[in-house]
Amino acid sequence: MGVDASGRYVESSALHLLRPDEHVFNEMLAGWRNQQLSRNLQHSTIDAREGFVRRFVDATNEYPWSWSPAHVDEFFGDLRAIRHARLSTVRGYQNSLRLFCDYVATPTYGWPSVCGRYFGTHPVQVCFDWNTARHVQDSEADPSRRAFTREELQRLFDRADEEVSDIHSRGRKGWLAAYRDSVILKTAYAWGLRRNEVRHLQTVDFSRNPHAREFGKYGVLQVRWGKAKKGSPPKRRSVLTVFDWATRDPRGLARGRARTHRRQPRPLPHRARDPRLADRPPGPLPPVLR
Repeated sequence: MGVDASGRYVESSALHLLRPDEHVFNEMLAGWRNQQLSRNLQHSTIDAREGFVRRFVDATNEYPWSWSPAHVDEFFGDLRAIRHARLSTVRGYQNSLRLFCDYVATPTYGWPSVCGRYFGTHPVQVCFDWNTARHVQDSEADPSRRAFTREELQRLFDRADEEVSDIHSRGRKGWLAAYRDSVILKTAYAWGLRRNEVRHLQTVDFSRNPHAREFGKYGVLQVRWGKAKKGSPPKRRSVLTVFDWATRDPRGLARGRARTHRRQPRPLPHRARDPRLADRPPGPLPPVLR
């Protein structure tokens, strides 16, 4: 007994299974993984979905061919009422469960006939519109969270720069790592980058903008690891430079790496100050930034 590369059930042995429930369930997950891999889904997405299905089996103490909508209601009711899971988390879990049920309940893959022969029943879809959450709006962010004001951003950037100066003045290790973190903060803000985009960023991704020569070779940022759509590779996009102070830190970081390899002293980094803000002492950090 096993599954092929497309996730379909294949009878490969005439031997009786010692624990058919566990074996069939594991083969279901293996076949579902093959089906998702054939759709070019990310391994992290597949692992997360498989982990949730196993968690659902442990919570209900039932295998997929014994599930019912009552198990779904009880599990997610506990998740919302006791564990206080976020709405997006609940919807993501329900989507994973719905996709798994679609796979095992489809006769094309052969699992209904297998379960009927071994257990006298077969898996069915247990997630419907009337017992699952729907995605009705684009943004589901927590309303208690807000964007930083310009003053708060300036104080955050100043604090990151002061951390570099403090480590450097004490002759301690780690000032270059602190400077890297400071550059990452300001780069993500200046070009509007996501976490994964700024993580894969390289200095060679910058190029000139013939319509904004004042930025030199940092006029355009080529983002190579943009957010991908379902089953697609990372999306590329170009971001134009709009802040004149934003080009100082990438240049300083590149020069700092070269000097570090040559074992030469390196000057302290520039501060990124938005000219639209009044020049005032940074003062204590607000509670939201501590």
